[in-house]
Amino acid sequence: MARHILAEGRTAVEDRKRVEAVAVHDFRATMKSWRAFLRLVEPHLEEDDRRWRTEARDLARMLAGARDAQAALDAVDDVEQHAPSHRLSSQSWDTIRTKLDDLRASAETASLTNAIRRRISAALDRAEARIENWPLDKLSFSDVVEALREDYQRARHAIPDDWRAASAHDLHELRQRVVVHRYQMELVLPLWPRLGETWVRQAQKLRNRLGSYQDLVVLARYAEPHQPLARWRSRLLSVVSQRQAQHVAAARSIAGRLFAERPKAFRHRLEAMWDGMAASR
Repeated sequence: MARHILAEGRTAVEDRKRVEAVAVHDFRATMKSWRAFLRLVEPHLEEDDRRWRTEARDLARMLAGARDAQAALDAVDDVEQHAPSHRLSSQSWDTIRTKLDDLRASAETASLTNAIRRRISAALDRAEARIENWPLDKLSFSDVVEALREDYQRARHAIPDDWRAASAHDLHELRQRVVVHRYQMELVLPLWPRLGETWVRQAQKLRNRLGSYQDLVVLARYAEPHQPLARWRSRLLSVVSQRQAQHVAAARSIAGRLFAERPKAFRHRLEAMWDGMAASR
């Protein structure tokens, strides 16, 4: 599994036929998967190997580029479809989008240059060389499923008691934990193909809803006093608030289904699937 994830990351940055924006997206997604995987095995690794998760984060951040401006643009595409037409005219939306496009262009400082490609490839080389010596011979599925349970529990505990009172920071923390859980659940899909795929899709939907909420937070910041979108502040914040409430309501519903099981029951389910697969061989 470790080799497979690293190979996907390598393909993303070394395939020169891949459009750069797609390559950056694919590599950053792979680093999320890699970091989620490392959370499962880190307790069984040597101290030197525990830095890989931090290095993966730093490699992904090198390619973040104008992330805030892009998030705000994504939020514009989202909120415009659901905003009442009398709040903001189509001309206003076009002007807002143009301003954000300009901000994104001027803030773009990182791309897949040859130097960055070489740095990433070298980091992947080091990781691949180290995994051959990982002391995982005695690692059991029980060890892995306990790590899965712990991160499931972390995500479950991050669910707000009162969604309407949850802050942007609270929902951002929940989204981070859902991202880890979503990628970790891909690792157990062979045990649970049909229901597992549904589980991953639901986790992705929750991630998307929480991500869209955060994109709207970024858009609202651009409308603060003395910011580029300040002239539309009152009208923009009104439609942003309404759309955020819709995302929160949807996220609450998805999270209620996805994390309905207690962590102990979640673990027992995974162990039962493992035993069932072993018995069928």
